Amino acid sequence: MTIERSTNNRWSSNFSFVLAATAAAVGLGNIWKFPYIMGENGGGAFVLLYLLFIFLIGVPVLMAEVLIGRRGRNSPGYAAAKLARESGVSSAWQITGWMGLSAGFIILTFYAVIAGWALSYVIKSVSGTFVGATPETVSATFGAMVSSAPELLLFTTLLIVSTVVVVGKGFKNGLERAVTYLMPLLLGLLVIIALYAAHIGDFATAFKFMFYPNFSALTTQGALIALGHAFFTLSLASGVMIIYGAYLPKGASIVRTSIWIALADTLVALIAGLAIFPIVFGFGLTPGEGPGLIFQTLPLAFANMPFTNLISTLFFVMLVLAAFTSAIAMIEASVAFAEEKLRISRWKAAITSGAVLWVLSLGTVFSLSGAGWAQLDWNFFGKELDSIFAAIDHLASNILLPLGGFMAAVFTGWVMKRHFTEEELNMSKKGYAVWRFCVRYLAPIAIICIFLQLLGIINF
Repeated sequence: MTIERSTNNRWSSNFSFVLAATAAAVGLGNIWKFPYIMGENGGGAFVLLYLLFIFLIGVPVLMAEVLIGRRGRNSPGYAAAKLARESGVSSAWQITGWMGLSAGFIILTFYAVIAGWALSYVIKSVSGTFVGATPETVSATFGAMVSSAPELLLFTTLLIVSTVVVVGKGFKNGLERAVTYLMPLLLGLLVIIALYAAHIGDFATAFKFMFYPNFSALTTQGALIALGHAFFTLSLASGVMIIYGAYLPKGASIVRTSIWIALADTLVALIAGLAIFPIVFGFGLTPGEGPGLIFQTLPLAFANMPFTNLISTLFFVMLVLAAFTSAIAMIEASVAFAEEKLRISRWKAAITSGAVLWVLSLGTVFSLSGAGWAQLDWNFFGKELDSIFAAIDHLASNILLPLGGFMAAVFTGWVMKRHFTEEELNMSKKGYAVWRFCVRYLAPIAIICIFLQLLGIINF
């Protein structure tokens, strides 16, 4: 038997839940990944499809996961097991929750390392590393960082310890209090940087690039990337929204809060684009630079700006905050599970989860720094996996997340008894019919397309 989440562990208000869930969703995916995949796939047309997919697929699956959490009132696996019993179906359906919990924790093992890059860049910015930097200097700085195991270990450890301290303090004094202060700070810094970018960069070109839909620049592959990112940017299928839903008061509207979360997350992603692309275009850089856009391309622009130290420091502090709020959310589900399974205190559960996370993160650290034991030579459905980091990233992002999202949609749309989902969502008949169609048909089909395409089984 498991222990239901204490009634003391409830969000203080709907706003607190929206703020926390948005903070979880707003991470490196919004500020690091979204701008560069938009740049690689034509800008405005990509954004239009992304927005469409957010509200046709992302929001219905988000509602499904919050529903599972609130009705189950446990960590993801136990919540799904409880709802399976309630609906009179096989307990094997609890895999819906366990898959999300596993995916979130596995992602965090390399996410913490990438977040450590941002923390390292804060120190470099303060020390003036990017003042007058040349392309060679920036490239050498980045290369030296990712190949240095001691540096990666230091900043990864700092990130994990900080995360453990926050969640160890408990729900009210740790998790909720942290996001209440950090999310407004993150948004404030992002807006300041966006305003500065508009002033010093080429805002007109950036705005046209982001919001003028040139469909000739968008390929079918780009459309699938937009679909995938719309799904993953909301922290779906990672256990986060299920455990956050477990803390949602009974009277709160799952529909309204889910829509607000999607709107806030999308707004932050768009503001991030407006903070980055005016600088990119204003300084003659290329928007489709790929993953190096944040860590290698932007520092070149910072090098030629007034107040280089200040602007680059603020930018990377913002990036650290985005990563940190997501890390808190992703570790919360495993901490809740440890409390329930092992019957241990919150602090012991947080320290245990943090210790396991730190050990597993070594695979990514030593993969990046070139340790021989961390290098692989695997071919998975045509995908070359040359390191532990690549294998973990591929497993979590391309297999566990799509499958987890698929399972959440099927579980709530097909497995749970209809009157249970109607009771939790409390929607109009027409609204409920639309949601049910999305989770029964639209979302599963779309997720299957993403999954098969990412595995290389089908090509469009």
